[in-house]
Amino acid sequence: MATVTTTASRSFAVPAQWRSRLGYIALLTVLGYLVVLPMIRLQSLAFADGARGYRAQYTRFDIGETIRTTISLAFGSLVIAMVLGTLLAFAASRLPDRLGFLRIIPILPIVMPAVANIVGWAFLLSPGPGYLNVLLRKLPWWSGSDTGPIDVYTVPWIIILTGFGLTSFVYLFVSAGMQNISAEHLEAAQISGSSTVGVFFRVVLPLLRPSLIYGGGIALLLGLGQFTGPLLLGQNYGVQVLTTEMYRRVSESPSDFAAAAAAGSPLVIFGLVLVLIQKGLLGNQSRFVTHGGKAFSQPAGRSLWATATIVGYALFALVIPLLGLVVVSLTPYWSGALSWDLLTLDNFRTLAADNAIVESVLTSVSTSLAAVLICVPLGYLMATLLVRGRQFKVLALLADLMTALPLGIPAVIFGVGFLLTYTEPPLILYGTRTVIILVYIVLMLPYATRMQMTAMLSLGNTYSEASATSGASPLVTNLRVMLPLMRPTILSAVALMFILLTHEFAASLLVRASTTQVMGTLLFDLWQNGSYPLVAAMALLMTAVTTAGVAVAMLVGGRNVLNKL
Repeated sequence: MATVTTTASRSFAVPAQWRSRLGYIALLTVLGYLVVLPMIRLQSLAFADGARGYRAQYTRFDIGETIRTTISLAFGSLVIAMVLGTLLAFAASRLPDRLGFLRIIPILPIVMPAVANIVGWAFLLSPGPGYLNVLLRKLPWWSGSDTGPIDVYTVPWIIILTGFGLTSFVYLFVSAGMQNISAEHLEAAQISGSSTVGVFFRVVLPLLRPSLIYGGGIALLLGLGQFTGPLLLGQNYGVQVLTTEMYRRVSESPSDFAAAAAAGSPLVIFGLVLVLIQKGLLGNQSRFVTHGGKAFSQPAGRSLWATATIVGYALFALVIPLLGLVVVSLTPYWSGALSWDLLTLDNFRTLAADNAIVESVLTSVSTSLAAVLICVPLGYLMATLLVRGRQFKVLALLADLMTALPLGIPAVIFGVGFLLTYTEPPLILYGTRTVIILVYIVLMLPYATRMQMTAMLSLGNTYSEASATSGASPLVTNLRVMLPLMRPTILSAVALMFILLTHEFAASLLVRASTTQVMGTLLFDLWQNGSYPLVAAMALLMTAVTTAGVAVAMLVGGRNVLNKL
């Protein structure tokens, strides 16, 4: 009888390979529901009733201007970000050793929320009361004017500020590529008589091709999906891009989800095409490898121009807009006139006494942390499938597409998709923290997966194979070997995701309810109401919360956490 029982149990045992396969299928099914279903529902709605959504959106008299503005914003900001990001990365590689700490400065603007940066520049460059405009009007060239000379609410300035905001992302990719360029190549070019400029154009840029393609692709996608700058600054003159058009269609009464979905379709298609083109251009990246083993050495620099470049960027990208926020937050009202007698802390006291604002901070922090805690293991599983799942080629391909999709599609489109999906059965989650966490998980999935996948690729198979040879199970190998080795990368991913989520504005604005607000959406409400000193104080509070989160990550993971982004 015992023999029969043993035989029966063995016959129903699931092979280890199939257990892994079924586990990945279940995981991809859940991710498909989160990532793909909202997009399918949006497109099916746009094509319903004889493509009524497309007719409503693309027969408008001003749609041509909206598309032109979207393209101008994307490519204009791309050029600015690529030039500045590449220049800053090259400058960082030429810094003297004693000033090596300056390499982190181009990353710091990421810590400042985009919405805070935008309103900071608005306080400085608004044509009437903007503080920098007031100073410029004291110069003889503009002394007779009551407004200007700069108008931050125009398309060119929206493009410039967006480009400054995207520069840090380009810097991250290009500086990582710079670290892989051996000093031998640079020294050989200099010995041959090339100047610093010649070395940059003839040696550095060709070797940076993979980083430039990837960083440029990300910057272009982010530029196409820009929402904060056009929404906050463009409304004065009716400037519209496709993302703000989607928000307008959903927020108007009655809401038109079909037209909103149609407005976002070009962004979805272009994002997917760009990701495929990007992979094709990179091709075999091994031909760009320029060093190996002990022969590699980082280039050392002694250039004064490098220090001046980085400090100048910090001044314009970080210090000046922060000063604008500080000044307005310490005054009872925003005007071009300043006086020591006007300075007060009443705006910060108002924030502390307002339960809605305190609740928004708690909601931002709790939903961001919950999403990060879920995203890290999800990203680890996806990265494992992509790196080591050669026997699951179809599943790996699906995982690659699913994790890349949120990177190629603007956050506002996912916000509209989640608003449509979770205001109807079977899951009605609108107005809850749960729906905010779910949309945050989708938005951060690419970062959690790609950063951990890069770490796995760099570690290779040696450690996992040695652990398996010693008799350790896959679970023990991951917990005791791989995770400790990947700890710096995981903490960097946690820091980056927390920064991006506490800043998140576009998707949050669409899925929030009046009773469930995050910091960015509450700041937008204050901006709409004209409570500008409270807007400044709220923007500084958002920056402080993000900085505190990064500080905790640095305490746990070391001071190099940001450098590993």
